[in-house]
Amino acid sequence: MDTQNFTRSVLDWYDRGHRDLPWRHTKDAYRIWISEIMLQQTRAETVISYYERFLSRYPTVRSLADAPQEELLKSWEGLGYYSRARSLQKAAQIIVSQYGGELPADVERLRALPGIGDYTAGAIASIAFGIPAAAVDGNVERVLCRYDAVTDTVGTPAVRRAIAARAQELVPRDRPGAFANAMMEMGATMCTPRSPKCLLCPVRESCKGFLQGIAQELPVKPKKKAQRVEHRAVLLCMCDGRVLIVRRNEKLLGGLYVFPDMPDGTDPAALCAHMEALGVRTAYDASLGHARHVFTHIIWEMDIHLLLADACAPVPDGRWVTREELAALPLPTAVRRARELAMGILEKGR
Repeated sequence: MDTQNFTRSVLDWYDRGHRDLPWRHTKDAYRIWISEIMLQQTRAETVISYYERFLSRYPTVRSLADAPQEELLKSWEGLGYYSRARSLQKAAQIIVSQYGGELPADVERLRALPGIGDYTAGAIASIAFGIPAAAVDGNVERVLCRYDAVTDTVGTPAVRRAIAARAQELVPRDRPGAFANAMMEMGATMCTPRSPKCLLCPVRESCKGFLQGIAQELPVKPKKKAQRVEHRAVLLCMCDGRVLIVRRNEKLLGGLYVFPDMPDGTDPAALCAHMEALGVRTAYDASLGHARHVFTHIIWEMDIHLLLADACAPVPDGRWVTREELAALPLPTAVRRARELAMGILEKGR
């Protein structure tokens, strides 16, 4: 099958039926941009409700650029990878200051914005502006590796360039946006990572991976590094109907509020000493259980402890908050269980 036939077959398959996703009903560059950022590392079914709420709250680039960051992060709560939200706002501010509040209809200028890489720039350019630019995400990479039987390990610069060039060859000048969506749909629903539906595939008769019987083994990915496990003690420090939260300055979850914590803490005296180093005198009360959170490269194993403070002493980057304030603040999913426990304790008025 030549390039033109592949493209036509994929488009015909897409035109016969595909998932009804809200961002496929618009050519608005802002809305497409928001959807593409949200879809990074997140399933489409999960994104839908967040996408609609987010656009209701921030309907324009200017409203996003002007949003208080704490409010913005709260709107993003549950999606994870919070650096995406911060990059969105930085990009929005540049778009307002340099482009009059409109995303530039240019691949290179899009790619220069914070949080926008090759894939996202190609997706926005093709879908919103009709520019014949390839959009290669993991789904598209998988389709092309199988179709061309690429057995080299993906992820290396040379292979990445080759796949990008191949994807660009396939983009039709008359329907680049529809083709971008069709290729993503192929990877998400037909050419899936496990158990691809090869017998239903519109291009199986010329798919080298299928014809060679190796489609399911492709693409060849580099071996993943083992996730590092960190054991942490999470401290719910209560005082006069409030709980202490602190803003993280580390790269992971940076800028978000969490509860004070310390590595490998189990001894009550050590936990109290940690709080005293922050300027808060406490008495140990109880162990509240365990929680686990898996990040991309790290696993947090968390033991949650209750401490009672003598007074609501000031803490650097800290806030003593009521139950209502705790509910309103952006806290990462990693400390969801700790927040549930804190909310329950505050509700009982302990």
